[in-house]
Amino acid sequence: MINLIRNELMKIFRRPGTYVMIAILLVIISVTGVFMKYNLVEDEPNVTEDWKPVLQQENEALKKQLESSPIKIEQDYYKKQIAINEYRIDHDIPFREKYNVWSFVKDNSELILLAGLFTIVISAGIVASEFNWGTIKLLLIRPINRSKILLSKYLTVLLFALLMLSILFGFSALLGVILFGLPEQAVPYLNYFNGKVTEQHIVVYLFIYYGLGSIDMLMLTTMAFMISSVFRNSSLAIGLSLFLMFTGSQFTALLSMKFDWAKYLLFANTNLMQYIEGTPLLEGMTMSFSIIILIIYFVIFQFLAFYVFKKRDVAA
Repeated sequence: MINLIRNELMKIFRRPGTYVMIAILLVIISVTGVFMKYNLVEDEPNVTEDWKPVLQQENEALKKQLESSPIKIEQDYYKKQIAINEYRIDHDIPFREKYNVWSFVKDNSELILLAGLFTIVISAGIVASEFNWGTIKLLLIRPINRSKILLSKYLTVLLFALLMLSILFGFSALLGVILFGLPEQAVPYLNYFNGKVTEQHIVVYLFIYYGLGSIDMLMLTTMAFMISSVFRNSSLAIGLSLFLMFTGSQFTALLSMKFDWAKYLLFANTNLMQYIEGTPLLEGMTMSFSIIILIIYFVIFQFLAFYVFKKRDVAA
C-alpha cells in the first residue's frame, strides 16, 4: 500500500500544475498579508480600557431580545452571547485585542475554499486520467486487488489535501509572525457548551477551526473522487463539484426556509462550526445528527466508487 501511495504522489508532483497550485496559494496568502498590514491593520483602533461597560450594555440589550424572542434558535444564541460576555467581564478577558499572527491565521481560513478547489482538481483526475491515458491497464494487470489500488488513490488525495492545509496554516503563521508579531499574552478562545463557558488555547482552537472548516472540502473531494471512478470523466467531476462548492450552501439555505427535510441535505451539515460559533440551520439539528448524516453520505460515495471500479471491465 505504501508503495502504491508513493507512486501516486510521484505522479501528482511530476505535473507542473501541482507546483502552480501551491505557488498560487502562497502568493494569495502573501498578498493578503501585505494588504492587511498596510491598509487595514494600521487603521485599527487600539483596545480601550472601558470595554466592560460596552459588554454590560450589550448584555442588557441581549436580555431584552431574549425575553421578546419566540424562536428557540434565537434564544439559544442570545443565551450564549450573554454567558460569554459575563465570563469576559468576570475574568477580565477583553473582547478585542491588537491584530496579531493568530488573527491573521484565522482570517486566512477563508482560503480553505481555494485549497479545496485545488484538491478537487487532483481528486477528479486521479482515476479518470488513468482511463483517458490508457495507463489503467498497467495498474490492473498487477497482482494487486482493485480495491487496494483505488484506496491508495483516495489516501493520496487525502494526503494532498492535508499538505495544502498544512501549507495554508504554516505559511500564514510564519508570515503572520513577520508582519504582525506574536501577542504579548494571547487572549483565549471562549467555548460555550451546555450553558457553561470554558477557555481554550487559541492555537488549539485554530487547529479545530481549520479541521471543521475542511469538512466541506473533504466531502466534495470524496464526491469528485466517486464521479471520477464511476464516470471516468474528470471534467464532469470538477464541474459538478465546483458548482456545488459555490452554490450548494446557498440552495440549501433557501430550501431550509420552507422545508424541514432540508436538514438531511449534505450542505446543511458540512458546516459543523454552526454548533460552536453560530446557530443550527434548522431547529432540532445537533452536531451528532450532522456527523451521522455526513457519515451516511461518505459511505454512499465510497460504496459507489469502489463497487463500480471493481465491477467495471477495462477494454483491451
